[in-house]
Amino acid sequence: MAEGLESYTREQLIELLEITAKDLIAIDGTWFQSLEREQGMDTAMEHDRNAWKRFVPSEARRLRAFLGLDEHSGLEGLAQALPLRCTSLANEWEIIWEDDGALVFRITNCRVQNARARKGMEFHPCKSVGILEYGEFARALDDRLRCECVSCFPDITDETCNCAWRFWMEN
Repeated sequence: MAEGLESYTREQLIELLEITAKDLIAIDGTWFQSLEREQGMDTAMEHDRNAWKRFVPSEARRLRAFLGLDEHSGLEGLAQALPLRCTSLANEWEIIWEDDGALVFRITNCRVQNARARKGMEFHPCKSVGILEYGEFARALDDRLRCECVSCFPDITDETCNCAWRFWMEN
């Protein structure tokens, strides 16, 4: 499957990975906007949630295998896996560890919202998708992990990022 990649340098492969991640976000946005135009935001959001609900567990399983994480890798495993998600590779992000041991993952520069702003479109109301996406990803890595939204459109509570998600271990 990766035939021919051996001829590229490490830097070229990293660039290709970033291009591929951006392409995945672009195709996701393209189908979403097509459905949004034809059937409205509510229908598009329903399909978006369904698509991410099916995709996220597979993405988590592949990344867990790639990283060699066991099924109880906790917040440390999550901190390794979140940066490797296709959405993370396409966006700018940061991880903050809170004093209580919780992990906060923040998207500081979102390609989806930036593209919609450039096109004069309203922001994508991604909170409901994000709750499902980040929560299911964490649980697929370790079923003890929990997630809550700190800030995400349309409920922005932190103007310094596009969205923020808080993760912790449930006892």
